[in-house]
Amino acid sequence: MLAVRSRGWEPGGRIPVPYTADGADRSPEVEWTGVPGGVRSFALVFDDPDAPGGTWVHWVIYDIPGAARSLKEGVPRTERLPDGAAQGRNTWNEVGYQGPSPPPGKPHRYLLHLYALSGPSGAEPGRTARALAEAIRPRVVATAEYLGTYGRGP
Repeated sequence: MLAVRSRGWEPGGRIPVPYTADGADRSPEVEWTGVPGGVRSFALVFDDPDAPGGTWVHWVIYDIPGAARSLKEGVPRTERLPDGAAQGRNTWNEVGYQGPSPPPGKPHRYLLHLYALSGPSGAEPGRTARALAEAIRPRVVATAEYLGTYGRGP
């Protein structure tokens, strides 16, 4: 069974400051296991379903090669990566990762959504999470999620 995790925090645990807007704002290391046969690429979306205006997308990356089993910490904020993966636009309309930055109050939940695909997305770099979802829908073989939390005081 497909599973995804970050070495940065325990399942459901607090996301460390270096992966947030309050710290270095760098992407966490992400790894996955249990990849089913026939997978040719992966896509990953990191979002905050608790944002006041609706789900806030922090990272969109896709066309990760099917042989990959991880993303290193600190992925550059470029549309194309050396391995051919593409990055899309987050809710700030920026390419690449931008970490948790919730308003003060109750901690928010942050979800890493991993999609194992039967082929490349066919999407150009710079797609939004919504546009990517449409592009990959017929190619999704398996999915997995990993939860973290982050908050800024009362």
